[in-house]
Amino acid sequence: MNDLIDEISPALGNSPEYTVSELSGAVKRVIEGEFGMVRVRGEVGRVSRPASGHLYFDLKDDRAVIAAISWKGQVAKMQVQPEEGMEVVATGRMTTFPGQSKYQLIVEDVAPAGAGALMAMLEKRRAALLAEGLFDAARKKPIPYLPGVIGVITSPSGAVIRDILHRLRDRFPRHVLIWPVAVQGQACAAEVAAAIRGFNGLLEGGAIPRPDVIIVARGGGSLEDLWGFNEEVVVRAAAASAIPLISAVGHETDTTLIDHAADLRAPTPTAAAELAVPVRLDLMAAVADLAARMARGVAGGVERRQVRLRDLSRALPRPEALTGAAAQRLDLWAGRLSGALGLMVIRKRGLRDRVAGPMRPKLLLRLVERRRDAVAGLAGRLDDRAQRALERRHAGFDKWASRLAPALAGLLARAGRDLSRERDRVAALALRLDAAPRRRFDDLARRLAQIDRTRQTLGHAETMKRGFAVVRGDGKVVTSRAAAAKAGALELEFHDGRLAVGAGGEGPAPPTAPPRKPKGSGDGGQGSLF
Repeated sequence: MNDLIDEISPALGNSPEYTVSELSGAVKRVIEGEFGMVRVRGEVGRVSRPASGHLYFDLKDDRAVIAAISWKGQVAKMQVQPEEGMEVVATGRMTTFPGQSKYQLIVEDVAPAGAGALMAMLEKRRAALLAEGLFDAARKKPIPYLPGVIGVITSPSGAVIRDILHRLRDRFPRHVLIWPVAVQGQACAAEVAAAIRGFNGLLEGGAIPRPDVIIVARGGGSLEDLWGFNEEVVVRAAAASAIPLISAVGHETDTTLIDHAADLRAPTPTAAAELAVPVRLDLMAAVADLAARMARGVAGGVERRQVRLRDLSRALPRPEALTGAAAQRLDLWAGRLSGALGLMVIRKRGLRDRVAGPMRPKLLLRLVERRRDAVAGLAGRLDDRAQRALERRHAGFDKWASRLAPALAGLLARAGRDLSRERDRVAALALRLDAAPRRRFDDLARRLAQIDRTRQTLGHAETMKRGFAVVRGDGKVVTSRAAAAKAGALELEFHDGRLAVGAGGEGPAPPTAPPRKPKGSGDGGQGSLF
């Protein structure tokens, strides 16, 4: 504080003027310098969680209040979230907020002030969730007797998953899906809740089979180690699970809030595996016993029915006694049948004669006339219908014929346009074909002229025009002074002719015979510079 006084309160009589920002900055530097990282114990007061994700709350005791703030990244790392009324130990650094002329604590971690505070917060949370009905026994679902697929939510590297798989293998092997999660620490609650929702989100008959029962398992530990399973997000996910859920968190004496929301609580992870499936050998023995009992029951029932059938058969009369009277009646009626048939034929013939007597040819003629009139009426109606059908057909043909002429004209017009375009295209190609040889010859002529100009430019005659000469000694080209000294006669060739000089450069040289033309040379006796 002395530094602060020295900085803002100079000697009297020469007091400087400070701006508000300068004074606030000086206070901020002093507070942050004196109180770096501190641990503060107090009761959590007002708690505010705005949409930004930051956390604002108060730490208080019976005489003072300190404003505290945790940024969004720090809140995500907190294992225990501060709630109003909790007694906590907050770790952070002191700073000021010049915008409101106040000091505050930037909290990086919050820990309950002892196990009593954790238990009080746990009991408060349990009472709130119980009041919502999340722990009601009426909403718990029965565990399937023999699930086909078991989903296990636990750490993949711990001994818990090995104990569960070993126990399932001993009792009744089932298909197991493992959803790896952190079972301790800051990420525990979010990952366990996401795993429960993930198993429930699987579709029936999908690529990944949907579990028939879920086991949430973790080994024993302290209250702080198991705190992730007391978080509200985990409890709500367990209560909302449509798949029956078994909680196997901690040892037999450990109790977490997920145990109350689960459909069944197992004292240990191994016990959870025992509760999930029956013993296969016991089932096989029970089935074998039931099969033996069923076989004995079927055999006894058949035997009892056979005895009953024999007892009832003794009370039945003999077959001859049952059929004798019926056979006698059959013989009696068979003897009467031939006479009755003859009498019935006579009666039917008399009835026919009485009915056929009134029928005369006139009746037949009238019947034929009525039938003829009916047939004529039907023929007239048939002609009318045929005429109407024919008219409809003609109308349809006329409609299509009226469309055919414009379509044919349009087709011919398009064909004429296509033919004209092709004719123009052929004419253009013919013109190009006629001009192609002439252009080719012109191009070759230009190339030949260019090559000839290049030949002339690179020839020794053009070189000699620039002041060079060809020295010959005894008819041969001389390229050194020693060769020129040895030559009997020298000759200089310029671009406009030759000049003879004496040997060694003294006086003119006698004329020499023209050099012999090399074989195969076509340059008129002119040698090569190369």
